[in-house]
Amino acid sequence: MGVGKSTVGQLLAERLGVGYRDTDEDIVTGQGRTVADIFVDEGEAAFRALEKQTVHRALAEHDGVLALGGGAILDPDTRGLLAAQRVVYLSMDVEEAVKRTGLNAARPLLAVNPRRQWRELMEARRHLYEEVATVVVATDGRTPEEVTRAALDALELKEA
Repeated sequence: MGVGKSTVGQLLAERLGVGYRDTDEDIVTGQGRTVADIFVDEGEAAFRALEKQTVHRALAEHDGVLALGGGAILDPDTRGLLAAQRVVYLSMDVEEAVKRTGLNAARPLLAVNPRRQWRELMEARRHLYEEVATVVVATDGRTPEEVTRAALDALELKEA
């Protein structure tokens, strides 16, 4: 959350001359409501099922840069599909998250005591992110352009 996946994803796609797609945007477009509204109205389990379908469809249809929501890796089938892909895990620490988002935005999983909840989410998820990651790129204190360059260098990819 707030790591810059949309901004960096778009920059990577631009630099590589490929398309960009964000599965959270796919969900919002398909459902006609925000991710937060889906969480509130239907609960996390319903959202995760919808997210899994959306991610699997996007992986089958899209061959450019694909940005996934932070919880997409919770599903073992999704992690299995990601094993065959180049995956960039954009990492940051809690202090950077506070600077970027204030941890007060419309983030359903951070509604109460956001700092503690962010830390708990990362403790629960970090190993899953690292499991599927081809490379890990720290975003702390870096501009989106610097993160994009670091991702390209780490993946040993050339700009189009």
